[in-house]
Amino acid sequence: MKALCFDRFGGPEVLEYRDLPDPVPAPGQAIVRTAAIGLNFADVYRRRGEYHLAGSPPYVPGYEAAGVVESVEPGEGDLPRFSPGDRVGLADSPFANAEKVRVPLDRLIPLPDDIDFETVAGLLLQGLTAQYLTRDSHPLRPGETAVVHAAAGGVGLLLVQIAKLLGARVYGLTSSEEKRAAALAAGADGVFLYRQDWLGSLREATGGRGADVAYDSVGTTLPESFAAVRTGGHVVFYGMAGGKPAPVDPAMLMDSSKSLTGGDLWNVLNGWEERVRRAGELFQWVRSGQLQVRISARFPLAEGAEAHAFLESRGSIGKVLLLP
Repeated sequence: MKALCFDRFGGPEVLEYRDLPDPVPAPGQAIVRTAAIGLNFADVYRRRGEYHLAGSPPYVPGYEAAGVVESVEPGEGDLPRFSPGDRVGLADSPFANAEKVRVPLDRLIPLPDDIDFETVAGLLLQGLTAQYLTRDSHPLRPGETAVVHAAAGGVGLLLVQIAKLLGARVYGLTSSEEKRAAALAAGADGVFLYRQDWLGSLREATGGRGADVAYDSVGTTLPESFAAVRTGGHVVFYGMAGGKPAPVDPAMLMDSSKSLTGGDLWNVLNGWEERVRRAGELFQWVRSGQLQVRISARFPLAEGAEAHAFLESRGSIGKVLLLP
């Protein structure tokens, strides 16, 4: 099979598209022929050597894809049942940047017939992330005010939409006028540019009160996120696209009664039933038109290096896909 892989850490140039042996399923696993693959910043971090990687080179990045079951090796115990030809998605199984991927049966998500592969690959990992941020990390209540960093990114656009359908007032942060327009089109009540005095604009928009919660995926903006939320407010930190944040002073948390929560999707997807339930809610939102997946660009898997460079350029608005 063909796969995107790398033998050393570095920039997009370390990625190679080459032949690797076809994966062989062990008991309790299936082989999925991918039809669309989601590219995420986590893949970039692993390529750079900033995230943990198991095994040895060649490393195959990627955790998110949609496709068709090619073969199944049943296992023991109460495992979900799949058959060749089943349409499936995956959000948290490694080595997905390939024509074929070996996936544990309990990490496969069955797909409804009315949701296409590209939508699934553009939705699952980032949609499940936006979902747990608003359902678990800080369960949004109607009438609350939320700040969304990187509001025109893959997670950001979905987070804006989910926060709105849950009844929140949403203010987004972006780096350009084009991205500002995209976040507004997704339903944000207001969008501010990072290069401007966005804290002042937010205070004015909230009558000086501040937001109830800030969802921060940038990292280096964590001090500003704390400044953006009200006394007793909440900051949810779930990414470091801009670099690692400075340490947080516990005395500041005490004095302001503010709280900080870390978020990671892998701690939420703790069973097959949970994956299916959460994905089912996303599919229903898509089906009803309440949630739309914006595809920023599609690259052949063979051009994975170019796709990584495009994602890192911060020029993308929405999701970047790799197509085998």
